[in-house]
Amino acid sequence: MTEAAPQPGQPVVFRNATVLTMDDNRTVLTDADVLVDGERIAAVGPRLQAPDAAAEIDAGGGIVMPGMIDTHRHMWQTAMRGYGADWTLTQYFVYYYLTWGKIFRPQDVYAGNLLSAIESVDAGVTTAVDWSHGLRTTDHAEAATDALEEVPGRFVLAYGNIFQGSWEWATTKEFRDFYTRRFDGKGDRLLFQLAFDVPGDEAFPEKAAFEVARDLGVHVTTHAGVWKVTGDAGIAHMYDAGCMTPGTIYVHAASLSSDSYHKIAATGGFASVSTESECNAGQGYSPTWRLRKYGIPVSLSNDTSVWWSGDLFAAMRATLNADRAMEHFEAHAGDNTVTNHVLRAEDVVSYATRGGAKALGLDSVTGSVEAGKKADLVLIRNDNSPVSFPVLHPYGHVVFQAQRGDVHTVLVNGKVVKFDHKLVGIDLGNARRAIDNTITYLQAEHGAEEWEKGMHPEIPEHETLTNPYTYREDVSAWKQS
Repeated sequence: MTEAAPQPGQPVVFRNATVLTMDDNRTVLTDADVLVDGERIAAVGPRLQAPDAAAEIDAGGGIVMPGMIDTHRHMWQTAMRGYGADWTLTQYFVYYYLTWGKIFRPQDVYAGNLLSAIESVDAGVTTAVDWSHGLRTTDHAEAATDALEEVPGRFVLAYGNIFQGSWEWATTKEFRDFYTRRFDGKGDRLLFQLAFDVPGDEAFPEKAAFEVARDLGVHVTTHAGVWKVTGDAGIAHMYDAGCMTPGTIYVHAASLSSDSYHKIAATGGFASVSTESECNAGQGYSPTWRLRKYGIPVSLSNDTSVWWSGDLFAAMRATLNADRAMEHFEAHAGDNTVTNHVLRAEDVVSYATRGGAKALGLDSVTGSVEAGKKADLVLIRNDNSPVSFPVLHPYGHVVFQAQRGDVHTVLVNGKVVKFDHKLVGIDLGNARRAIDNTITYLQAEHGAEEWEKGMHPEIPEHETLTNPYTYREDVSAWKQS
């Protein structure tokens, strides 16, 4: 078995793994091999014959699964990791949309994207959508794209600009020229979407941006069902104008009516659920328990490092927990008891892999461990962890036991980008220097007092109910008896 990272172009074979294929039957193989030759998976099965030059990776006791797919992440904000840990969504909007988000320079977008892209592949996320709504100029877009191209992952630039109407920036010659030069016909490693929201203005000016997307042949991703921001009115305008097309991604998809969910399902839409975000920020309760009732396909996402990391293990766990919590809550409200869960561990693993591939139109490319598909693969194995064994229920192990530190090996497009828990061919020092530059700049622009204040929003007063019970004098005697 190889002790060093496989060389570029060298065939790779994983030996003796539990393989979560995520094929149409969700086949689970035990003591199986996965052979990679070039960019693609050459074969999957027991005791495969590998080329003499192949690097053999011992996957015994581990799990090989498809690379995970994050369908919505504001990568440009990653320099501010954890800064908004105590924010509400309103505070996030005030900071990024109305005030300090406007001062981000192209190099700051580059720094955030670079670190976020590296973080993704390190965590086994082989495809990520950069929901890049801080692109005030095409120079910012150039910087965002430069960073994505620098990291050996599979990325989608979802081009957005929260500081202008989508009908303004999407219809410019500069935008069209940027798309043609940097993305048109570039293959499946770097893809493109339009990212904008539809608040519900009766004039529906966003229609112009939908028309641009149609002309370019790209999909739209939009924050829908965000409490008091983007709701049923926006969905109605999209539907009436014929803008709800197959492949449109509705991020969050909470706080919507049955009619809106029916429209999304009927028009071939997909949901991108960010459960940690919905539970913390207030877009609405994480909606998988509703989406499955309407037949809307689900993918998972992590929103922004201002709150959360790029770890889809956490997203899977949070999603299963939130769905089951609502299941119990509804049952208890009717004086009933849940005796069997509807949503299973294998379902959320599918959301994080195949679900993302389908949402992005990449199902023929990635999302499952099948011969002929691109080799976007993750080996979960950590011999130094007491939580790594035994693996009895592999789906349950991925969701409830594994974490990013257990990611042993990652391949993207057949290339090894992480091996033996270490990144391969990635300059983390360069990312650190870029981030340090951005933090120094942001702190100087804010000033020390404003910088600290931003991290510590005011705590509202809490009502404490009057307790009708009083201290009992006989408690001491009771304890001694």
